[in-house]
Amino acid sequence: MQPLRRADPSAIAGYRLLGRLGAGGMGVVFLARSAGGALAALKLIRAEHAADPGFRERFRREAAAAQRITGRWVVRVLGADPEAREPWLATEFVPGPSLAEAVALHGALPEPTVRALGARLASALVDMHEAGLVHRDVKPGNVLLALDGPRLIDFGIARSAGATALTATDAMIGTPGFLAPEQARVAGAGEVGPPSDVFSLGCVLAYALTGERPFGTGAVAAVVYRTVHEEPTLDDVPDTILPLVRACLAKDPADRPTAAEVRASLGDAGGPAGDWLPPGLPALIAQRSTRVLDLPVAEPTVLTHTEQPAGLSRRRILMAGSAAAVTGAGGLTAWLLTRTPGGTGTGTGGVRGPLATYTIGVLTDLSGPTRTYGRGQERGIRLAVEEFNSRPDRPFDVRLRVEDDAGRPERAKAVALMFLKDPDLVGVLGPTTASTAAAAGNVLASRPVPLASVIADVPVTQIEDQGKGMTYFQPRSLQDLMTVPFGRYLSERGAVRTAVVEDRAADRYSWYAVKSLKESPPSGDRGGVVTSHPVEADSEDFGPAVRAALATDPQGVMFAGMSPRRAALCARALRAQRYRGPCGSVEYVLQPEFLTVAGPAAEGWYFGTGYVDPDGLPAARRFTGAYRKRWGLSGATSVDRFATEAYDVANWALQALRAAVANYADSTVVGVRNSLVETPYEGLAKRYLAQTNQNSPTALLGLFLWQVKDGVPRFLGKFDEAAAKAAT
Repeated sequence: MQPLRRADPSAIAGYRLLGRLGAGGMGVVFLARSAGGALAALKLIRAEHAADPGFRERFRREAAAAQRITGRWVVRVLGADPEAREPWLATEFVPGPSLAEAVALHGALPEPTVRALGARLASALVDMHEAGLVHRDVKPGNVLLALDGPRLIDFGIARSAGATALTATDAMIGTPGFLAPEQARVAGAGEVGPPSDVFSLGCVLAYALTGERPFGTGAVAAVVYRTVHEEPTLDDVPDTILPLVRACLAKDPADRPTAAEVRASLGDAGGPAGDWLPPGLPALIAQRSTRVLDLPVAEPTVLTHTEQPAGLSRRRILMAGSAAAVTGAGGLTAWLLTRTPGGTGTGTGGVRGPLATYTIGVLTDLSGPTRTYGRGQERGIRLAVEEFNSRPDRPFDVRLRVEDDAGRPERAKAVALMFLKDPDLVGVLGPTTASTAAAAGNVLASRPVPLASVIADVPVTQIEDQGKGMTYFQPRSLQDLMTVPFGRYLSERGAVRTAVVEDRAADRYSWYAVKSLKESPPSGDRGGVVTSHPVEADSEDFGPAVRAALATDPQGVMFAGMSPRRAALCARALRAQRYRGPCGSVEYVLQPEFLTVAGPAAEGWYFGTGYVDPDGLPAARRFTGAYRKRWGLSGATSVDRFATEAYDVANWALQALRAAVANYADSTVVGVRNSLVETPYEGLAKRYLAQTNQNSPTALLGLFLWQVKDGVPRFLGKFDEAAAKAAT
């Protein structure tokens, strides 16, 4: 818990505030004491968000949902006012750790403890479901452990079964690793009902029994894919409880037990609960309870005069009056923000003083094998920062520190360590490879400094401590999804037979591409089929595989691999055998080497990518002009690959930094990280999110279609629109 800040109120609706339990982009959660002496967790929403009718309606729904739940094993609502200028909701305070924290500290829990835990959580779900509500986010972090039993918390996304969702239709509701397959598919409000909560409860039980998530860890898309398509890993679940956990984790909601049946299978949920915890946890809970009960009454905190308060740092004084965030695509729209009294130049109050300065690091390849990508990233980031620093209403300055990792992991690690010596560092952008991103990410996570790459595709498991709080951000579509654009084009053409030339030199990548295509073939709703024809890693003879592929009379051929040269050999083999139908591949292949080696055989090939050509985006016209002017490029010279995405991500980081400063974050770097997690950014190329669900439409927003025309790659646009247009 953190102490109250000077700008915090001392009391809200009769609740005396004692400290801050947490803060996010939408508001603050305080520890409070009621007039009767009861401790409460009081959530206060900031006025600017409450002014949004949609947001207020969602908060009104949350308060109403929470007040309808009165069971023993949920936190009780003590009071709420959704209509206040700053809406608030107070619930009873549980001082114990979450289940996630308990497992992290003590490891897997014994079966008797998990049975008691599961029975009581199931009882809480029974009460919710009987009240016509679905929780939709049952996970270890939303289960608090008290001496007498667990408490289910957080009804922010709960809603009535069958009700119309207030969230966007492409939003994934729930937490990857603990959400049900029907939630991952974002299939519609009608499919997310009480069985979804039972599936999540099954995940929680497996996690508590083994200390591991049943669908593993790693990139969000990979976890969700396994949830939807693969069986859970339950090897360490005791045989005595395994059948129940398996039943809860059934893919079909109709095959799962009800919450009442789970409760009955696990035992009595209403009996004595004092001895349900294993050794060690009761002492932790008691220690935290004592610490909270010993809190003194806080002194009043509201400022009542305009003199400079003692104890405020110069930086905080300079930042006073700034707003929470910057909005708009690509940082080019209006800044909807008030002027700050600090800064250089003149302002509403006369001459402005010097601005605080923060550092953004750029760690990228400027001399190694991916230096062309590194150059594009550096240029895009530098342009965004220069535009920011030129604004007269900026609340601070940003210093760029650019370092070359030469594409070498050991160099990336050394640079990251060097960055950490800068006390003003708030984030790092730019690794071009998975190995350099992982090397830097493992160093920076210790602070924790956010790191973002628009190029690297890194499994989260390769970067430490991501379970404690995300620090690595990968706002790009996964390479595993790059087969989607050409597949969509084939579907738009009505192609039923697709042949895949599987280049086994790509190992796991080509195997996964074939697997995905066979599970979701082009024109699958019309009986589409996919056949695969391998070429071994030690062979460069694509003739036999191509002959076998053409024997299936395909209406489209896809190269599944990563090598531009080997893709070119495949293209030449197809041309030699007189195939003239559609051909396609993925981002890895679309390189100058493919065009050079393939020659005329490259003509007409389609590619799925995660990057754009900004000249094909009307909204990027100002950016392309500024970019060419800044770097002395002619109008005929293409903007560097990934420069647009890097420009967007730099503006996303600036948005997060502005929010952290405006919210007086105790740690600016943590405030930046939290803002990146919580607040998406509408860029020139696409919408940028902290996490991407591979099975959600949001994951596909960053996919684009290209085609080789007259020997040159041409950007066709967003993959779905471009595929439909190209197929006509």
